[in-house]
Amino acid sequence: MTEIVHAVMCGGSGTRLWPWSRRSYPKQFLSLVGDRSLLQATVGRLGARHGVTETIVIGNEEHRFLIAEQLRRGGDVAEIVLEPLMRNTAAVAIVAALRAEARKGPDCLVLLAPADHVIGDAEAYGAAIGQATPAAQAGYVVTFGITPDRPETGYGYIEFGDALAEAPGVSLARGFREKPDRETAEGFLASGGFAWNAGIFLFSPQTLIEAAGRLCPDMLAACRAACDGAKPDLDFLRLDAEPYAQIDDISFDYAFAEQLDGKVAVVPVSMGWSDVGSWHALYEARGGNGGGENVTEGPTMLFDTENTLAFSDGPLVVAHGLKDVVIVANHDAIYVASAEHTGEVKRVVAELESRNYRQAATHERVYRPWGWYQTLDLGERFQVKEIVVKPGGQLSLQSHHHRAEHWVVVRGTARVTLDDEVRIVTENESIFVPLKARHRLENPGRIPMHLIEVQTGSYLEEDDIVRYEDVYGRR
Repeated sequence: MTEIVHAVMCGGSGTRLWPWSRRSYPKQFLSLVGDRSLLQATVGRLGARHGVTETIVIGNEEHRFLIAEQLRRGGDVAEIVLEPLMRNTAAVAIVAALRAEARKGPDCLVLLAPADHVIGDAEAYGAAIGQATPAAQAGYVVTFGITPDRPETGYGYIEFGDALAEAPGVSLARGFREKPDRETAEGFLASGGFAWNAGIFLFSPQTLIEAAGRLCPDMLAACRAACDGAKPDLDFLRLDAEPYAQIDDISFDYAFAEQLDGKVAVVPVSMGWSDVGSWHALYEARGGNGGGENVTEGPTMLFDTENTLAFSDGPLVVAHGLKDVVIVANHDAIYVASAEHTGEVKRVVAELESRNYRQAATHERVYRPWGWYQTLDLGERFQVKEIVVKPGGQLSLQSHHHRAEHWVVVRGTARVTLDDEVRIVTENESIFVPLKARHRLENPGRIPMHLIEVQTGSYLEEDDIVRYEDVYGRR
């Protein structure tokens, strides 16, 4: 049986589901449909019965500890490859091909898939992979065309060509079409000859590497150099930054799918797919169909309201007398829009960034490999934070030039290093960390440890940290 390496692209920037999804915590790490995050669901969706023998995840260095932590809690991967800086999907595909060939040899196949899509019917997906395999073995780049059920203007389309004799159920891709207007989308649907472009591809490493050698040789050379110079680091494989920085920002579709005339094939499939590319798309993925249904999560109350998505992970949201609206609340931002305008949230985020709003890119809650922290109050010469350290987690051994800290444990147990002394601090106990003292905080217990930190001093920013030791390799 042909071995398939599932290469999961986990480098999304996270603006389309703002304010829940932001650059510091993109949507692939959110649990939007079911209990698992989109990344965990993607990694766990396929297994040996679908031909997948191992999974690799290719992600952004900025998110490395989020990836590792989520996969530790739900996902079996053979390798986490880190991009030193974000590039588009063409470079990721070449890296996936090179890593798959290095791990499994030239006869394997690569299933390249985004980490942030919803697929409701894994068995239909697996059956489509089985249909696509002979074509990929024959040297085609095979894409998966989602059978449309409405004239959708938010997706790109693939036009079907002639059937492939060597792969029943597979057709040549006659062309790729950009997101159409309503009238064009209605024509596509009526013709029956088009499918939505899901951005999922199956190919052999050799097929893609040979294509890259013809179409983008400089990119191939840079990706090869980045892989050859890659170094293992904890749970990760870090690509060499210098050659990777020379790579152009080009999508897979533009670099390969639209250029390989006669060598791109398409498998039609209905598998409950959504790219969750807007809040309205999530409304639909969660069962809303415009028939009056509301979709809610978190503390929400809706009165005389229809066709509305209301999500909150912070304040109580109360809506009255609304229709076709999206309301999304965080602790630090609230987004309200008509359903038809939710696809334009990237423009909103860009404007927030231009005005230097922190909420455009980062959350109040900041995730670290040991857990997370969140600012509760900030004033002149003081800051109050909630800090949560996961079981077994530990902060670096560090000191501060400009601030002192007072810690109060409110749940669990802390092991505190303070200069040459190590002590245990339990619930309702506190400890003072003087200016310039070397200190470390650890959780030796079996439950998350919560504490309140009160900082005082002349400078309270995060860059006032001198690290002496760190188990996570940070500087």
